[in-house]
Amino acid sequence: MRIAVTGATGLVGSAVVEGLRRSGHEVLRVVRGASGAGEGTILWDPAAGAIDAAAFEGIDAVVHLAGENISSGRWNPARKAAIRDSRLKGTTLLCDALAGCARPPATLVCASATGYYGDRGEELLTEESPPGSGFLAEVCREWEGACMPAVRRGIRVVHLRTGVVLSAGGGALAKMLPLFRWGLGGVLGSGKQYMSWIALDDLVGVVLHALAREELRGPVNAVAPRPVTNREFTEALAGALSRPAFLPVPAFALRLALGEMADALLLSGARVVSRRLEETGYRFLHPEIGGALSAALGRGA
Repeated sequence: MRIAVTGATGLVGSAVVEGLRRSGHEVLRVVRGASGAGEGTILWDPAAGAIDAAAFEGIDAVVHLAGENISSGRWNPARKAAIRDSRLKGTTLLCDALAGCARPPATLVCASATGYYGDRGEELLTEESPPGSGFLAEVCREWEGACMPAVRRGIRVVHLRTGVVLSAGGGALAKMLPLFRWGLGGVLGSGKQYMSWIALDDLVGVVLHALAREELRGPVNAVAPRPVTNREFTEALAGALSRPAFLPVPAFALRLALGEMADALLLSGARVVSRRLEETGYRFLHPEIGGALSAALGRGA
């Protein structure tokens, strides 16, 4: 297939591009600015509302991964606006362009997040579970809603509600590794909050699965089958590194250091399971946290 990918230079996007090409697909990277233009690229500028809509004519599918990193800095009104706008403006611009095509792509796989469910304690969450509350839940609902022009055009839209992506090359795990290697890792807050996660290799596999399985549409939880508590994750990471992890970080210290972001990203949890992936036959490469961490550390540590 000919597949356009936004966010193609990020941690997930670059791995997805590699996986698509390895599977024999032609990839067109959707890039910002003329400096990134060239063969195999499509230009857009979400902030300016500009996109080369004609370039999407006749493309088979689009994988939309672009969005501001939610953990790159302490949240304030400006950062929160950037997080929201990067998702809503880009998705609206893209979906309006796809809906206007005479020969639109058959499929749009659009990133979303398990933040959709909010802080839900021990409740087991599937794709049928209602949305939660809070900033991230609101952003995810609006983000998915921004795809409606594509849905109305008859494009099959899959919302990948992705958990924490495990890769030593970037993201949350890469930020944790130095402390854990020094033996300074520990449980965050109570340690009871659930963490829904997925190995980077599996996320690439899930994107390929979503492109191939026409019965998949709407929300799909892109998470490993067995979510873990923060305590279980801490023990597994310490074990994978053969280091102790006995320095708990109290909730008040996290809130002091990170403000609202601490509650949203570190102290809250959602026990999300991958029902739709398992129903449609996806086989996880790394279904268990221990094996996933060992594989991630072996590749990029």
